Amino acid sequence: MTFQITRYRKTIVAMATLLAFCVAGTALAKRTSKSWQDSKAAETPKSSPEMDRLKFYLGEWDYTETYPKSGMYPNGAKNTGVYTSKRGPGGNSLVNGFHSQGPAGNFEAVLIMTWDPKEKAYKEYIFGDGFPGAVVGTGRFEGDALVYRIEFSAGGTTYKLRNVTRVVGTGKLVSEEYSQSGDAPETLFVRVESTKR
Repeated sequence: MTFQITRYRKTIVAMATLLAFCVAGTALAKRTSKSWQDSKAAETPKSSPEMDRLKFYLGEWDYTETYPKSGMYPNGAKNTGVYTSKRGPGGNSLVNGFHSQGPAGNFEAVLIMTWDPKEKAYKEYIFGDGFPGAVVGTGRFEGDALVYRIEFSAGGTTYKLRNVTRVVGTGKLVSEEYSQSGDAPETLFVRVESTKR
């Protein structure tokens, strides 16, 4: 039973952390031939306006996760980590990787975001070290905040996560992850403050 609780806790923390940040990037590969580069640029499809709207995530970020006092963290907890975000093929996705460590645990994951024109919504696919397969979230802008929602079941309980991410200044992001289990009220699970390198 303790193993299952620890596994579920790690799953929830990993998913919350993944949602709470979506930021960083890598350098473009060097091109040796200008003519090849020009022809390649002409062939490369342009990303959608919806994906262009997420360019604030691109780059490399340092972040702090602050977990408030709760049943899971009676004294609260703080982790630190690094988050990277780069464009996927054709600019039609963002490929994000993150790693954090501290009293709340050691977490590593990959998160891929894209625009789904049929749903008219962002989709995110989360692959983490604390759970098999992928967790899928759906997101939309609500005012200036990108809000992702995820619902999943573990151990016979339905969990709902709501992540709200805002740009709060040049090179600064704040994400707040709220969780709800069963019929309990929604509570703040983690606050993530990110600073671009």
